[in-house]
Amino acid sequence: MTDEDLRPLLNDEQWRAAVAPDGPLLILAAAGTGKTRTLVYRLVHLIGRGVDPRRILLLTFTNRAAREMIDRTREATGGFSPHFSSGTFHHCANWLLRKYGASLGIAPDFTVLDSEDQRGIMGRILKDRGHRPKDRDFPKREVVLSLLSGAVNRNLDPADWIERKGPEFSAQADELLACMREYDRRKRELGALDFDDLLVRALRLLREDVRVRELVQEHFEHVLVDEYQDTNALQSSFVDLVAARHRNLSVVGDDFQCIYSWRGSDYNNIMSFADRYPDARVVKLETNYRSLGPILDLANASIRNNREQFARYAKVLRPARESGGAPRPRLVEVHDGDAQADELVDAVRTALRRGFRPCEIAVLYRSHFHAMEAELALTKLGIPYRITSGTGFYEQKHVKDAVSLLRLAATPDDALSFLRVMELLPAVGDATAERLWERLGRRFDPSDPAACEALLDALPARARAAWRPVGEALGAFGRAAFPGSAKALLDAFLDSFYRDLLRKEYETPEEREDDLGALEADIAKYESLRAFLDNVALLTNLDREGGPASGSAGASPAESILLSTIHQAKGLEWPVVILLWCVEGMFPSSRSLDDQGGDEEERRLFYVAVTRARESLTVFRPHVRTMADGGVMPCTPSRFLKEVPADLFERVDRTGGFDEGYSLGWNGGWGGGYGRGGGYGGRGGYRLRSSLFGGVSEAPPSGGSSGGYRLRSGLLGGGDDEPTFGPGGAKR
Repeated sequence: MTDEDLRPLLNDEQWRAAVAPDGPLLILAAAGTGKTRTLVYRLVHLIGRGVDPRRILLLTFTNRAAREMIDRTREATGGFSPHFSSGTFHHCANWLLRKYGASLGIAPDFTVLDSEDQRGIMGRILKDRGHRPKDRDFPKREVVLSLLSGAVNRNLDPADWIERKGPEFSAQADELLACMREYDRRKRELGALDFDDLLVRALRLLREDVRVRELVQEHFEHVLVDEYQDTNALQSSFVDLVAARHRNLSVVGDDFQCIYSWRGSDYNNIMSFADRYPDARVVKLETNYRSLGPILDLANASIRNNREQFARYAKVLRPARESGGAPRPRLVEVHDGDAQADELVDAVRTALRRGFRPCEIAVLYRSHFHAMEAELALTKLGIPYRITSGTGFYEQKHVKDAVSLLRLAATPDDALSFLRVMELLPAVGDATAERLWERLGRRFDPSDPAACEALLDALPARARAAWRPVGEALGAFGRAAFPGSAKALLDAFLDSFYRDLLRKEYETPEEREDDLGALEADIAKYESLRAFLDNVALLTNLDREGGPASGSAGASPAESILLSTIHQAKGLEWPVVILLWCVEGMFPSSRSLDDQGGDEEERRLFYVAVTRARESLTVFRPHVRTMADGGVMPCTPSRFLKEVPADLFERVDRTGGFDEGYSLGWNGGWGGGYGRGGGYGGRGGYRLRSSLFGGVSEAPPSGGSSGGYRLRSGLLGGGDDEPTFGPGGAKR
C-alpha cells in the first residue's frame, strides 16, 4: 500500500503523521482524534515502504492495545500477517532478559512473580522479622510492596521515597528498608523477578552490556510508543536507549491527558521530547470524531487555562461532525448531594426516553465517595448500574468496619459486627474475639455500663487501651436519640487506633479518612440510626439473588448504566455523560491541589471527563454539602466552571430559590476543600450552621473563611442567633 493509497483513508493531519519521514516524530493526538488509527497506518506505511516488520518495535501499555494494533494492521494490509515485535514495556523487557540476561547473571528460565507470589514472599519476611499480621505497629505487606514499587517506578532510592511519604513511614524507614533488602535477596535465591524488576533489569542490561545494547539498537530500526504521556522515568529511558542508533522514534500522546502522576507517570517525558530530540517533527491531531461542537468548546476553553503545555504546538479540538443546533452542556445547580442524586435519576430517565440504551450512559466523578448518594438513589428506584471498581461505597472494607461499629449500638445480638470490630483491635484475633463474645453471653449492649466494663476486663492489655475511648463514645452514641453524634464516635474510632491501622494497611490512608468523613455526613441526614442502617442494607443487598442489583451484580452490562471515577474512564466514551460534584475541594480535589502541579493535573482530569461525552454532557454543581455534625457547608463552584465563559453552558437551576443567597460573596478567593474536621479551608466561602438541618452550634472551623460568611441560627429550635457579616464587615 503506497502513501497515496493511504490518503483517502485518513484526514490531512493523520496522513502527515502516518507518512512522516524517518527521524524523531511526536504525534500530539488530542482526545477523540483517531490516534490508534494513525498509529496503525504509520505501521502500514513503514511496511509498505519496505521496512522489515521484524525490525519494528511497538510498545503499548496493555496487551489488549497491542493485539488491537496487530489486528487492525493485518486488516489494513489485506490479511498480511506482520511479524513486528509488539507488546507492553514489561513484555519487551521480559523478552530481552530471557534472551540476553545471562550477562547480568539472570538465567533464561527465571520465574516472573505475580502479585500473589509477591505478597507471599513479603508476608513471610514480615513474619520472620516479628511483624505479625495482627500487629498494628508496622505496615502490611501490601503497603511495603507498594512503597518499593513507587520508588522503583519513579527511579528513586527507596529511602528517599519513604521520606517523601510522610512521618508514618519515615519513622520506620530502617526496618522498611531492611524488609525490602530481604525481599530482593529472597527473589535472587528463588531465581525470580517481579514486574518492576523486568524494567529495571532490562534497562540495566542495555546500559551495562555494550554488545547487547548495540545488537538491540541495530535490530530495531523503528520504535513506536502509544500513550507516551503516561510513561514513567524508567520507560522513557528505556525507549530513548533502544531508539538511540537509528533515532526513528515515533511517539503518540496528548499533553492534555496526563493524569497519572500519582502512580509514577512523568509529565515531563512528553513535554521535554522536543528538547531531547531537537530535530523532531511534531504533528498535531485536532479533528475530533467523538464529540459535538459545544462539548469541545467547553473542553478547549477549560484546558486553555493550563500554563504547563505546548505553547508552540497548542491544540484546539475541532468537531468532525456537523454540530449545528447541538445542545450546550447542561450545568445543573442543585441544593445538595441528595438533590443531585434525584436530578441524576431524572437525567438518566430522560436519556432512556430519548432512545439511549443504559450502557450508553456514564456517571463520572473525581473520587469514589462522591457517588454515595447516587448509588443509593439508583438502587432504591431499581435502576441497574455497574461500578468500574467493582466495589460500591458501602462495600469497601474500611466503610464496612465503621458501619459494623455503628451496628453494635443498634443491635446488641449482632455477632458478626462484634467479631469484626474486635478483630480490628491490636492483639485480638478471631479466636480471641470468639471467646470474648461467649464470655459476654453472646450479647453486647454498649449503652449498658456493666457490659462495657465486662468487655474491658476481658480484653488483652493492648486492646483495652485502644478500645476504652471508643467504648465510651459508643456508649454515648447508643444513648443518643439523634445519629448526628456519630461524628464523635467515628472520630474516637479514628483517633484511638483506626487511623494508625489505615496507615499500616493503605499507602493512601487519607483517601479512606475522606470516605469516613463522607460516611459521617451521610449519617447526619437520617432521623434515626435504624433508618441509616436499613438504607445501607438496602444498598448492599437489594436483589443480590437475581434482579437489578447494586454494583456489578444482577443486570447485564448492556442493561446497566456505568458509574466510574474519571481516571478509570480514560480511553472510553459514551453518548451520555453525567459529571458529579463540580465544586471546589471535591473537583478539583483539595488533596491534589497540595501537590506540585496538582491544579493543572486536576484541570487535565476535567478535560478528560468532558471529552468522554459524544452527544450529551450534564455537569452538576451542588450548593451545599452536608457535614458530619449535621450542619451544611456552602460549596464554591469549581474553578473549572468559573474560568470558562458562562454561555458555554445551558444553566439549569434546580434549587427552587432555596439557595438564592449562596451565589453571593465568592469574590474572596477559592475554597480549599472539605475536611474531616468539619472545616472548609477556603478564603472565599462561608459556613452555614443551623438546627434546621440538624446541626448544633459550635465554634467556627479551623482554617475557616476569612473572606466569606458564617451563619448560625436557632431557626426552628435550638442554637443561638448571631449577626452575619460579609467581607469588610458589611452586615447581611
